[in-house]
Amino acid sequence: MTLALLNFKLTTCRSPGEAGKGPSPSPEATTLVALPGVDTSNLTAREKREWSSYVTELYSPCPDQPVNIAQCVKESRSCDLCLPAAKFLADRVRKGNARSQVESAFRTRFAPDQVKSVPTDNSPVKGPADAPVTIVEWADYECPFCGRAAPALDKLFKEFPDKIRLVFKNYPLSIHQNSEIAARAAVAAGKQGKFWQMHDALFKNQEKGLDKLTIEKLARDLGLDMKKFKADWQSEAVADVVARDRKEGDKLGLEGTPLIYINGRHFKLGQFDFGKDLDRWVQLEIKTRTGKSVKPAKVAEPAKPALPASSASPSASAQPKAAATPKPPVPTHVKMPPAPRLPPKAASSTK
Repeated sequence: MTLALLNFKLTTCRSPGEAGKGPSPSPEATTLVALPGVDTSNLTAREKREWSSYVTELYSPCPDQPVNIAQCVKESRSCDLCLPAAKFLADRVRKGNARSQVESAFRTRFAPDQVKSVPTDNSPVKGPADAPVTIVEWADYECPFCGRAAPALDKLFKEFPDKIRLVFKNYPLSIHQNSEIAARAAVAAGKQGKFWQMHDALFKNQEKGLDKLTIEKLARDLGLDMKKFKADWQSEAVADVVARDRKEGDKLGLEGTPLIYINGRHFKLGQFDFGKDLDRWVQLEIKTRTGKSVKPAKVAEPAKPALPASSASPSASAQPKAAATPKPPVPTHVKMPPAPRLPPKAASSTK
C-alpha cells in the first residue's frame, strides 16, 4: 500500500494526522512520556521515543479538549478517547508502522472530521434501531473479499447482541459477471421478507458460481413465491434500489468492495486488520456511547478462510475470483465503472 509521506519534523500540537509547519526536535531529544493506563514496557527505547513524540504532538480526539493526548490523559480531561488513542498509538509503534502510516491510521480512527453522514434509510437492516453501533457495508456477492467478510460480520453481530445494527448496501462490480443479478435477487427476496436469508445463501454459494439457475434454485429453497420473485427480479424498482446503493457508495468515494463504515467512520481494510482490529473498534464504540465495557459473547468461528491482513493492499476487490482456493488476489483499488442499468440477458430469461 502506498501512502504519502508526511513531514517528519513537527513542532506544535496538531489535529489527528495534520502536519505542522515548523521543525520538531530530533527523536533523540524527545522527552520520554509515561501515562497511567498505557503499558509501554515492551517497546524499545527508540519506540518509546517515537510514541512519546506522537502523544505530545497530536491533539486529543475531542474538539472541546484542545490539548495534546499526553496532557489529556495525565489531567484526566473529559475525553473518553484520549486513553484509547494513546494505546492505539503504542500499538501502531509496536507494529513497526512508519510515521506516515501511524498518523494516517490515527486520523482515520480518531479525527472528528472523518465521521461522515452515511445513509441507512430504506436498506436491509438487522439489529435494534437504538443500538450503539451501526455498521454499514457495501458489498458485491461475487467479490471474494466480501465473501470472507460476510461470516466475520455475522459473527461480530452475534458476539454483541443488542449492541450492533447491521445495514447492507449493494455495489456490484462490473468485473463480476453475475454480481448485478445476484444483487437484484437479494433485493427481490427482501420484498418477500427474506433478504438476509438470500444474502447468506448467495455468499455461501459464491465459490460454486451465482448464475441464473443457481439463484433460482436458492430462491426455491427459501420457499419464495417464484412468480413474484422473478417479476421483482427483473423490475425497474429493484434495479433502482441497486443503482441507488451504488450511487451512495460513489459519493463516499468507494473504490472497491467491501466498503465498511462504523458509526459513520470508515473502517479502512488497507489500514486495519479485519480479524484483529474490528472487535476492538466495536468494543470502544460501545464503551464510548454507553459508558460500559462489554465483552464479546462466545460464538463459533465462521467456516471461511482467514481475511486478508492489514499489510495487504487496500480493501478492494478489483480482480476476478481465483479459480480454486489459493491466496486471494491482490486488489488494484481502482474505481470501477457502473454496471449496465438494464437486466442482463441471463436474468431476462426468467419470465
